[in-house]
Amino acid sequence: MYNFSDEAANVMDILLATRNRHKVLEIAALLSPGLRVLSLAERPEVPEVEEDAPTLEGNARKKAAAVSAATGLWCLADDTGLEVEALGGAPGVLSARYAGAGCDYAANNRKLLEALRGVSPERRRAVFRTVMALSDPRGERVVLEEGRLAGVIADEPAGTNGFGYDPLFLIPSRGRTLAQLSLEEKNGLSHRSAALGRMLPHLKRLALGERRC
Repeated sequence: MYNFSDEAANVMDILLATRNRHKVLEIAALLSPGLRVLSLAERPEVPEVEEDAPTLEGNARKKAAAVSAATGLWCLADDTGLEVEALGGAPGVLSARYAGAGCDYAANNRKLLEALRGVSPERRRAVFRTVMALSDPRGERVVLEEGRLAGVIADEPAGTNGFGYDPLFLIPSRGRTLAQLSLEEKNGLSHRSAALGRMLPHLKRLALGERRC
């Protein structure tokens, strides 16, 4: 559990619909006081939600609503995709399982580099896109917000921070990949932080005691 200002009035629980500790750390670092952050790692009884929607929006909405309905808690879910220009927007909604079911980050990165073998730098432009969904405790009302980050796919991995495609996602203005940035630097510009920034007004209303999105 990640506690934020337990002395604040109207401290309430919000459940992140993920067991990915990297994602939990990134999101928790950005949330405002008045919210006590839980993750699915602390709720093992909640079944996995199949991410079978054809869009990021569909997956985020489905996860948030299903987990809220199962737990009776406010739930924040997200789905993130890497969209590469030369690949027609792929891997997109399949980003997490690009190399196949049960694949790891390294396998996804290897497949991406192979798919871009010989592709010129100007066609290696890419966008990280995160869609975030906040559901009420019944899973009936869901609001969506989106964040984007533009970059270029590097020729080889660089950096040891972050996760997923971060070692390949080069930020031209920084001259470094996301995996070469500190958590604080990444949170200052990432697609996830942009989506969460747009979600924060909804979350602040909850922290102030308004029980609606």
